[in-house]
Amino acid sequence: MTQPRGQWSGKIGFILAAAGSAIGLGNLWKFPYVAYENQGGAFVLIYMIAVLVVGIPIMVAEILLGRSTNRSTVGAFLVWGKDRLGGRAWSGVGLLGVTAGFVILSYYSVVAGWTLHYIFLALKGQLGTLASQPEVLQEYFNVQFLADGPQQILYHLLFMSLTIGAVYFGVKGGIERVARVLMPALFIILLFLLIYTTTTPGFGQTLSFLFKPSFEGLTRYSFLEAMGQAFFSLSLGMGAMLTYGSYMNRQSSIPWSALQISALDTLIGLCACVIMFSIIFSFDLEIGASSTILFTTIDCCPSF
Repeated sequence: MTQPRGQWSGKIGFILAAAGSAIGLGNLWKFPYVAYENQGGAFVLIYMIAVLVVGIPIMVAEILLGRSTNRSTVGAFLVWGKDRLGGRAWSGVGLLGVTAGFVILSYYSVVAGWTLHYIFLALKGQLGTLASQPEVLQEYFNVQFLADGPQQILYHLLFMSLTIGAVYFGVKGGIERVARVLMPALFIILLFLLIYTTTTPGFGQTLSFLFKPSFEGLTRYSFLEAMGQAFFSLSLGMGAMLTYGSYMNRQSSIPWSALQISALDTLIGLCACVIMFSIIFSFDLEIGASSTILFTTIDCCPSF
């Protein structure tokens, strides 16, 4: 006898859990540095268009396929292709999604481990001291921490243990319960930081950099980067939204849910950019390896 498939407790549970999948390092870590590398404004505009025109329709399709089949990635494509040309071969499309997710997790878990290290630094009272000296922080992160192989492995394993623990307790008891706590906490933290950055000297320059389009520095690669960022940020093409959709009840509106998830995801990414670039421009920080902006652009909020 097969165990009945679980479901989210309600619409809010699904939105928070799915948004938790979409909102993450793709917004806080990757989006700011690709926006920085592609000259800001015009790239941000192209990214938002990509989310609206391509990202949301694909998210709707993934959630719909998951809910209609009640299967995860491989099983959903196997069921969908059962009576179609290609038959069981369609399961290979689902396998590609699983493979993509595995590849992303292989480095995503390492970067997420860096955030755990920063939490421990903050609890020990060391992060504020490092943050007050940007050059020291950059040297510590890029030279000392990243070069320490055992620490990289340790924090990777810690993050994976926490992830496995959440998944082990299932949809309602694990993923949804964690999302209901961590997602509101993320919004509060970002709101606090966003309010602070409005008081910094670089806030106005940041708004101009991010929201005043200038197409001079754009290349064909920038358009591809924006499209790729939309897929990465919304967790598309790797079966995540499809699998989440398979636990969705029949009463919830898929298009409305996809729109809400995408809007939250984009809003968080823009907030992260405003926070980081306000600090960068205010303190005239020199950005070396742009991919480490999230971990080397910190201010201890002295005015609070």
